[in-house]
This record gives sequence, structure tokens and C-alpha cells, in this order.
Amino acid sequence: MIEENLHEVLRSIEESRAKRTIADAKEPVRLVAVTKNHGVAEMREAIAHGVTDIGENRIQEAREKFETLERTAVWHLIGHLQKNKAKYAVKLFDLIHSVDTLELAEALDKEAGKSGKRQDVLVQVNLAKEASKSGIYEEDLQPLLEAVDALPHLRLCGLMCIAPNYDEVEETRPLFRRMYEIFQRTKEFPWKTANINYLSMGMTHDYRIAVEEGANIVRVGTAIFGPRQY
Repeated sequence: MIEENLHEVLRSIEESRAKRTIADAKEPVRLVAVTKNHGVAEMREAIAHGVTDIGENRIQEAREKFETLERTAVWHLIGHLQKNKAKYAVKLFDLIHSVDTLELAEALDKEAGKSGKRQDVLVQVNLAKEASKSGIYEEDLQPLLEAVDALPHLRLCGLMCIAPNYDEVEETRPLFRRMYEIFQRTKEFPWKTANINYLSMGMTHDYRIAVEEGANIVRVGTAIFGPRQY
């Protein structure tokens, strides 16, 4: 089932990419297979069928899997991160999508420095200003980006957002379109060390629209693995 689902997701990504009218129309899309609440056996199967990037939401679950999974993969932290878990995040993850405060960025920078690592991060934007979601508001974004860019042990690589779970998925399109505009503006800023490459947006229910509107990372779990096992 995982192999068939994965092929369907990849096919849908390519179809959506072909519909782009943006400047980055030909840019490939990186698929992060979200393995939250799915076991190591399923992760192994996905990797065996070509998955190279896996995404986890929680530090504790990721730690347990990291110690067991012997296959090579790029690890993405896509869930909210508390600053007291920064040291574990730096040890486990290649790309952290969910930096949303200066305090968290500084904690990650400190731990990365201890580990002799340059930690790749994205800044999460709460474009819809949903109280239930993490992320910095658009009007506060630029100062945070500049502060992250100045931290010596972090590498700012782009932006992430989560769209509201609208009943009608097409309602996500204006938000994704606006997020792409912010991403383009961010790429053009004269950063000191940042390398703005990634716009992470879109999950199982809305990744097709996200890709059409410019996402180059999508985070898909249920469409690959089926419903989460709690």
C-alpha cells in the first residue's frame, strides 16, 4: 500500500507542478514523508521505495525511531519545538521547519555551537493568525529573519507555513499565493549568511494547491501511510 500511495503522491506533485504559472515553475518539489504515529517498519518500507526525507512532529517519538532506524534519511522537524528541547532537535534533525521566536533560535544556535554544527532552519509564519497554530505573524517576520541570519551556528534556509483546515480546500490558495510572494521577497533581501531556498507548505489535504502556488517542500503523511495509528 505504501508503494502505491507514494507513487500516487509523486504523480500528483508532478501534475500540480506542471500547472504552475510562477517564476519557479520548473523547480522540483521535495517530498517529506511525515511519519508521526507510524512505526519504524513503515518508515523502512517508505525509504525502500524511494523516500529520502522523513518528517517528525515530536522530539520523544523521533528519538526512539532515530535509535532504531538503520536506513539513511534526511530528518525534518516539522512540529512545534520548545526551547528546552533544542539540544535534542540539533542532534536529531537536519532541517528544523518550526523556528518562530528569537528565544528558540538562540537556544538552537547555542546547542548547535556546542555540537560544532551549522543547523539548517526555516522560520514558520502564521499567515492566517490562527491562535491554535505556532508561527510568527507577517508584520513581525523581517526582524526575526534578520536576527536568525546573524546567529553564527544557524543557517536560515527559507520559510514554512501551515494553512487553515478549510472545509473547501480551494480556500487555501490565496494564502499559499501570498506566502510565495513573501518567500520571493525574502530571497531578494541582502542576507549576511542565509541561503533562502525552501518554501515548505502543503500537507495531505492541500499539497496539490501548495505546489501549484510555489511550494518546493511538501509534508505528506496520511496520503502515504494511511490514517495515523494512535
